[in-house]
Amino acid sequence: MSENMNLKAQDGHELSAYVARPAGEPIGALVLIQEIFGVNAHIRGVADGYARDGFLVVAPALFDRTERGVELKYEGEDAKKAYSLMGTLNPDTALLDIAAAYELAKEAGKGVGVIGFCFGGLMSWLTATRGEALKMQPSCCVGYYPGGIGKFAAEEPSCPVLLHFGGDDTHIGADQIEAVRSAHPEVEIYIYPGAEHGFNCDARASYNPPSAKLARERTLAFLKTHVA
Repeated sequence: MSENMNLKAQDGHELSAYVARPAGEPIGALVLIQEIFGVNAHIRGVADGYARDGFLVVAPALFDRTERGVELKYEGEDAKKAYSLMGTLNPDTALLDIAAAYELAKEAGKGVGVIGFCFGGLMSWLTATRGEALKMQPSCCVGYYPGGIGKFAAEEPSCPVLLHFGGDDTHIGADQIEAVRSAHPEVEIYIYPGAEHGFNCDARASYNPPSAKLARERTLAFLKTHVA
């Protein structure tokens, strides 16, 4: 079962969230953080998939501070708009919205994991490193192709972290991956040879089914270990 709900961040901002619920008692909860394309069909599909695995999933709409109802495709004018909107995203205020989703996820009474893609992958990392200041203590965090993570590699995560990178991702240099690996050898890092940025998304030209399947299997095992 899924629904759209309204959340309120600590600064009073009201935002929407897509909430996917499992058929039975949840085994845990997840905060799912969007790409720069909004809470679109792909993100909702990811949420629904983890709900079928038994998780309560909350996907906050991070663009609501700029424009409500953003739901973009991956090419043409939509892609241009996505990159334009990306410039309006401030990690500090995005964390407030993620914290609002975290509060709802806590209502499941179980552990809470955080998973994000692209910009959301970076925000998943920052939730791990900065979440305690906003009363978030996730059980674990997962980031898929987290662009810009190298700038924040020195920050200390407060929970186990799993990161996925495409071996052919031209958006994220190998130096960023190495920065995280060097600073945090305990972080689980997987690199998928031949996979490009966005390899998990079946709506992108860069979709790589074998890599997406393997990354999801690893993610699900990680979530069940630390959250369920």
